[in-house]
Amino acid sequence: MKKVVGVLGCAFLVFALAGGCAKKQQGLTITPGVLTVGMEIGYPPFEYYGADGKTPTGFDVLLAEALTKKMGLQVKFIDTAWDGIFAGVTRGDYDCIISAATITEERLAAHNFSRPYIGNAQCVVTLKSSPRTVGSPMDLGGLQVAYQDETTSDIFMSRFTADGLRFTPREYASVMNCFDDLALGRVDVVVSDSLVAIDYTSQEDSAYQIVWLGEPDDFFGVCFKKGNDALTQAVDKALDELFADGTMLAISQAVFKTDMVSIARK
Repeated sequence: MKKVVGVLGCAFLVFALAGGCAKKQQGLTITPGVLTVGMEIGYPPFEYYGADGKTPTGFDVLLAEALTKKMGLQVKFIDTAWDGIFAGVTRGDYDCIISAATITEERLAAHNFSRPYIGNAQCVVTLKSSPRTVGSPMDLGGLQVAYQDETTSDIFMSRFTADGLRFTPREYASVMNCFDDLALGRVDVVVSDSLVAIDYTSQEDSAYQIVWLGEPDDFFGVCFKKGNDALTQAVDKALDELFADGTMLAISQAVFKTDMVSIARK
């Protein structure tokens, strides 16, 4: 779904900006010398499989690779269904989650999080050919609304349900299925993270358009098991360095063609 070659080609730039490897940090990770990362590899442009169907790529993949290079570690990705991803880090199935995980009060109560690395807003997407006129979420009454289950988009739409908005919810396990069914005319609109929608709508000859965009009020962070302060602090330090040396901006430019990260540090 993504222009894979462009993103992978920029990986070399990202690694060059990231600088030399630090001394390997012992005792921080489940497997010495390796940071195991849980992610749902089906959420473009953050994490998805490349052209070979086997190699993960996307914003969070480049971020994880740059972080581990900075920390002197190797990286191992574990493809994990979203509905079990937080339970997995608590069990110790992997060291952390780098998977477009929004920092929320509820999640902070149960997990450690790094400082934010990118900002996000909710948005409404239709087909360019759609006869629907949508100027705000309140215009979704009576429509079939697709969004990924158990995400901030789900929470966002639940607020409107509580306020009396009546629509037909179409909840999906994967955001890609939301956009696929929109293209097939099975739903009227998709509600998603703006960072995801930008990827779909900016592609050449895209059939999609953003018809409403909210204010950035969500921020993504790296998630850890509650109480894993040593690894949290080590990742925060590496993340700060990636912002300072321009690597984060380079990753953002490679994936989004613009700066989507600086707002996370304001």
